[in-house]
Order: sequence, then structure tokens, then C-alpha cells
Amino acid sequence: MNAPAKTEDFASSIPAGVYAETVLAVTHYTDRLFRFTMTRPQGFRFRSGEFAMIGLMVEGKPVFRAYSIASPAWAEELEFFSIKVPDGPLTSHLQAIKPGDQVLMRKKPTGTLVLDALTPGRRLYMFSTGTGIAPFASLIRDPETYEKFEEVILTHTTRDVAELKYGFDLVHEIQNDELLKEVVGDKLRHYPTVTREDFAYRGRITDLISSGKLFTDLGVPPLDPAIDRGMICGSSAMLKDTKELLEKAGLDEGANSKPAEFVIERAFVG
Repeated sequence: MNAPAKTEDFASSIPAGVYAETVLAVTHYTDRLFRFTMTRPQGFRFRSGEFAMIGLMVEGKPVFRAYSIASPAWAEELEFFSIKVPDGPLTSHLQAIKPGDQVLMRKKPTGTLVLDALTPGRRLYMFSTGTGIAPFASLIRDPETYEKFEEVILTHTTRDVAELKYGFDLVHEIQNDELLKEVVGDKLRHYPTVTREDFAYRGRITDLISSGKLFTDLGVPPLDPAIDRGMICGSSAMLKDTKELLEKAGLDEGANSKPAEFVIERAFVG
């Protein structure tokens, strides 16, 4: 496997129009998942829920991939949550980064998993599988989310229990943050499920919506387009199936240019 360019070689090889930022911390959750933080460029602005193009120099060429920014818009550092793909053009190298290394980032963030793309409502569902939780890691730490919604329900489905830890860590951080816990209060509800191991909540989120078990477990009524809003991020199959279920319940898909009852991130799957 070819190693990414060394930090000392970066200055002369950084492509025009991109940032080169310093890795601050890396946490490996499993052999498939890791989290990292890096410096935030001065003047870099984004809306919570958006994604950026992250990259490394590999064999003298920049290799980029879309990554949701997992930190909220107000944070001083940028956080990302990534899958490890052994032969992935970028992730095979990215998973080896260490504090002090340099990571490239294109200057313009974008995305549809933003509050602006939703019409006003009372309850916000964030449906995620795998690393699809990343944009919601940003949104559940943004006070604006709780200004706009009375209840925020984060669902996170993975294959194994160990893959849920990032979500549990996020909720724990919020509960122990002096400022955030005041804003969030009891508005945030976390609904983790797994598909391959025994756990309190088992099954694909689409099955749990279809059967009504999700709503029974949470003690809330079924989806109602008058009050419920949704955001979806995960595998391509999960996006398709969840979208169909929300549309069946009467919710319409929105976009930055035309806000509606739910939105999907189609830029990538995880």
C-alpha cells in the first residue's frame, strides 16, 4: 500500500483552492470505524449538517471524498466520522492518520441535511445507519435545532453493538457539556438499534417504522406530516426504503431551494 505524502512535503504539493489542516486527535472505535478532529480554517463557514470534500495527497495527487462535518457550526475544530475501507482510494490511507498529520479540504461545503431545507414542525427524526450519523452529530450539538423543534429523535442502526459507541459518546458529551445540556434538556432522544447481535432494540429502522415498533418504543404517535419532520442519511438501500415510508405517511421531500417535510443526503452513502 502506498503511503500518503509526508507532512513536510505538503507545502509544495497542496493544490490551489484547498485548505491543508492539521489533525488534532484520532479515535479508533472498531476495525471499521474511526473519528478524527482537525483544525478549522480561519473564515471557513458551514451550516450544521453540511459536508465537505476531504482528501490526502496520494502518489503526488490529491484524492478527495465527501464527508459530513460531524462538529456543529459553532465549534472551533472540525470533526469527522469515517468508515475504514481496506482498498478504498482515500480511506485506506486516511485510517492511518495521526495527530500532527495534514489533511486537505476543499473550501466550499454543501449539503441538504440542513434545518433550512425543512418546513417548521414540532418533532424532528434523524434516521441514520453506520457513518450516516455524522451530519446528525453536528445537528444534535447545534442550539438552533432545539430552537426549531420541541423533540429531536436520533435513530442509529448498525450491524454490531460496538459500532453504536460513537452515538453513545455524542449523547454523553452533550449531557456533560455545561452549555449544551441547558439548551438540549430532555428534548433529545436516542434510539440505537443493531441488526446482527442481541440488544435492547433490534432490527432495521425501516422494519421498525413499518411495524410501528419504533413509535411504540418511544411512546409517540405514528408519523404525521403536520408536525413531524425527517432527515435521512445512510446506505443507498436505507435511503430509498426510508424515503418511501415517509412519503407513504404523507411527508414530502424538500431541498435547500424548496423546504418541505423531509430531506435526504444523496452525496454519499456510509
